Amino acid sequence: MVLRSMSKSNLIYLGVTAILLILPFILTGRSVQFMITQIFIFAIFAMSYDLLLGYTGIISFGHAMFFGIGAYTTAIFMDRFDASFGALLLAIVVSVLFAGIVSFIVGVLTLRLKSHFYAMLTLAFAGLFLVAAEKWRSLTKGNDGFTIKVPELIRDSTTLYIVSLICLVLIFFGLRRLTNSPFGRVLVAIRENENRTESLGFKVLHYKVLVSIVAGVVASFAGVLYMLSLRFVNTSVFHTDMTIDVLLMTIIGGVGTLVGPILGAALIELAHHWISGLANVHWVFERWIILYGTVYILVVIFFPLGIVGTLRQKFAGRSKKKVTIEEKAS
Repeated sequence: MVLRSMSKSNLIYLGVTAILLILPFILTGRSVQFMITQIFIFAIFAMSYDLLLGYTGIISFGHAMFFGIGAYTTAIFMDRFDASFGALLLAIVVSVLFAGIVSFIVGVLTLRLKSHFYAMLTLAFAGLFLVAAEKWRSLTKGNDGFTIKVPELIRDSTTLYIVSLICLVLIFFGLRRLTNSPFGRVLVAIRENENRTESLGFKVLHYKVLVSIVAGVVASFAGVLYMLSLRFVNTSVFHTDMTIDVLLMTIIGGVGTLVGPILGAALIELAHHWISGLANVHWVFERWIILYGTVYILVVIFFPLGIVGTLRQKFAGRSKKKVTIEEKAS
């Protein structure tokens, strides 16, 4: 009865989840498990960005700030205290709270501005955190970074794989519920026409600040998982490259879909791995950013709404044509 009440999409998602749960017991290589774990982590990061760009129409160039906050806060806690599971849980709570506070402050200060001014200010805030991480060497070890010990429970690559997958699934369904709620519909209305939404009586700034807090918290949690997978952290987690990567993941997969960023994360991480692995074949593969840019241009040309968005539009168009034909026939 439970399965019958579920929609087809939910059954597909649960089926894919079941396959991914079995996968680490088939692919026992640590390098493969690590790569797929990275896909899960960046998929969570990309979904958090999709809340801003895809559902609310907010362009941020400093989203890596929250990713870095999650990674560094947890790493510092684990470095200063013992590598116990209790210390890890405390570190995660502090990381999430810190990211929520920072996202609230940044949102209140900047979200009153128009999109391009907001985007540049978020870049400036991210730059401040990057400079702080580079200069406060007594705490962050600067560009050199530092390694940490993690609880024995998640030292095994298979365990971390399963934990990351479960987190991805829970966050996906949680964000899906959020975006399908009345709150999510207001966010879409803000994206489509902010002035009209405000004229209807909705406090647009409040909604923007709230969604930025949710996005910042989810991004910080992705940073926690990223740090746990590498067991190392340095200032690269605050670099603009991180934001650009997650922006491309969201656009390539399809903005405003949640599934799209997951697909985009998988494609980009696999492309990184595959292209870097071909560096010994020909020198052109050492300039992987050129090929990366070429793939991005082709995807934008042939999939203007992203892969998932374009496919949804095509299927929706076909279903409408089918309904029209059936109505005419009747």
